[in-house]
Amino acid sequence: MKQAQSKEIILTTLNARYMHTAFGLRYLYANLDELQSSAIIEEFTIQQRPIDIAEKLLQQQPKIIGFGVYIWNVEAVSKTVELIKQVSPETVIVLGGPEVSHLPDKPGVVDVADYVVMGAAEKSFAELCRLILSGHKPLVKEIQSDELPLDQLQLPYQYYTDDDIKNRLIYVEASRGCPFKCEFCLSSLDKTSKPFELGRFLEEMDTLYKRGARNFKFIDRTFNLKVSSSIAILEFFLERMSDDLYLHFEVVPDNLPEKLKAVIQKFPHHSLQFEIGVQTFDEAIQSLISRKQDNARTRDNLRWLRQETEAYIHADLIFGLPSDTLDNFAQSFDQLVALEPHEIQLGILKRLRGVPLNRHNEEYQLRYNPEAPYNILRTRDIDFETMQRVNRFARYWDMVANSGRFKNTLPLILDGAPFERFMQLSDGLYQAVGSTWKISLQRLFVLVFDSLRSRADVDEAILFEAIQSDYVRSGEKAAFTSLINKTNKITRIGMANKRQKKVLQ
Repeated sequence: MKQAQSKEIILTTLNARYMHTAFGLRYLYANLDELQSSAIIEEFTIQQRPIDIAEKLLQQQPKIIGFGVYIWNVEAVSKTVELIKQVSPETVIVLGGPEVSHLPDKPGVVDVADYVVMGAAEKSFAELCRLILSGHKPLVKEIQSDELPLDQLQLPYQYYTDDDIKNRLIYVEASRGCPFKCEFCLSSLDKTSKPFELGRFLEEMDTLYKRGARNFKFIDRTFNLKVSSSIAILEFFLERMSDDLYLHFEVVPDNLPEKLKAVIQKFPHHSLQFEIGVQTFDEAIQSLISRKQDNARTRDNLRWLRQETEAYIHADLIFGLPSDTLDNFAQSFDQLVALEPHEIQLGILKRLRGVPLNRHNEEYQLRYNPEAPYNILRTRDIDFETMQRVNRFARYWDMVANSGRFKNTLPLILDGAPFERFMQLSDGLYQAVGSTWKISLQRLFVLVFDSLRSRADVDEAILFEAIQSDYVRSGEKAAFTSLINKTNKITRIGMANKRQKKVLQ
């Protein structure tokens, strides 16, 4: 096997999917200064085996490996680090990222690693590497980073490769931080939102655009907080509009002044995606978790975006917040459905390390899964069985509603009582298959059809016309009529599996 090029420092993480890029690693690399020549970025995905990741990393004989640790990859990172330390205990492991930044609340991988850099680590990680490589290892394991002025940071955008630009999401940020204090969010720990110098930022965007970047995902928590900057950025991209340009922004739902609306309206069909965190319309819950949201204005803005623009609207709700009930959530859901966003993400509350929401854990009996992603299991007001029903509801909603495959059938499913009707469908689907995964598209269409035609309020002829048109739109080859009466094949007990049969032949 060809020996990989040796590097003293490897910056690495495990992304959720290949199309994602590790923005934080590129910031660390950009700010390594003279150590850059001794460093390399290596990205993996959580679908890869930890032992294969460990092998590839150690082939380069690094002295230091820095891992970005997040809620979605902490288990895989932990296994990888444990393997590395078994094989090469002298390799220094440095951890960073939100999942390890809030001691003493820490995952087990912290105990295995050599150092943990907490907070924004662009400068402190570089300094730690200098000390380690010079033989002056710090005696303190946990290193708290001080937040630096943004103008002191080297920007990371030149370190997106041509392959990144061609095949992956390009993450960018025009600002850092958030002024709001929503207790379920790590951004509530920020003092305020700080913008990067606008001219400098747009120069970087122009360079990326000229290199061929067309898929920009802004990670600003509040893109439309400073309206003048939002307008300037949108107008920058308007001047460069092309058929393949795609922009994603997370926006404050109740802050769309007329001058910002005027610019948004100029964008063509689905070139903009707005992620809008509604989370709940319940004012009592909003007050309890320190969330400031003008619900009336939020509804007006969502309605306007759907009716007056070509933007794609992705809206979020969270189930399981303190004092939340199934009825409360149902009311928020029904209100949001009525506003017709293209996609509704139903999030189940997760325990994030360090967030203020954890102060409610005992009073509201918030009990979380001890394993990542630390989803809520029950609360004072929601039992475990109900939580599981909503988990399944969320999964089936993705498959049926968010997929866009049931455009004509969905109104028949929801029929004036969205939450109640879809919960009825969700319960029926689970009773039929006992799972929310590995359901083929053909089978899903049949299951939805069978569930709906059993309802007394659904005209079967209208249902058949709607679901058959959706089925044809999906691109499936087999005729829908041929699927309806098929029964599942029963596997004979004791029958040899395919590999056994082949060997025995």
